[in-house]
Amino acid sequence: MKKYILPSLKITVAFLILCSVLYPLFIALVARLAPGQGRGETLSVNGKVVGYANIGQKFDQDKYFWSRPSAVAFNAAGSAGSNKGPSNPDYLKDVQAHIDTFLVHNPGVRKEEIPAELVTYSGSGLDPDLSPAGARVQVKRIAVVRGIPEATLYDLVNTQTEKPLLGLFGPAKVNVLKLNLALDRIK
Repeated sequence: MKKYILPSLKITVAFLILCSVLYPLFIALVARLAPGQGRGETLSVNGKVVGYANIGQKFDQDKYFWSRPSAVAFNAAGSAGSNKGPSNPDYLKDVQAHIDTFLVHNPGVRKEEIPAELVTYSGSGLDPDLSPAGARVQVKRIAVVRGIPEATLYDLVNTQTEKPLLGLFGPAKVNVLKLNLALDRIK
């Protein structure tokens, strides 16, 4: 038994150093190479920080592209989904309320045309992105409110669409905050 104690202690110390010191230092170094140097990618307008690119924000004015609904009211300190199953009556009531609100603010859009992401909660409650379809379905409302041609807004959505990584990994997506900042720059 004594012959196993020393090797097991050595392995324990080695893994303790590897997992508690070297790995966190490596991750911190990699984060320094990312946008925002590991502190998150902030977006600014006229030198004032207006938000983080990787944390969803609430947009519910008709002149902006709307974000996904959030079960935590976009509170980054309390990231969470709704934890309600698809047959839960409260969940179904929430989804129907989101559908009704969307249809009131987007006349001419049929219920079947609304992408699910615009009426359901994301897993974290902080999803900053929409699918291109989720942005395009809102173009008519924004065109009317802002007096901007629909073609201009469709072009804006296309230019703000981030393609999948290497064309393979993940879906195409549109960051709602970046899209709305670009929308505000249109004269």
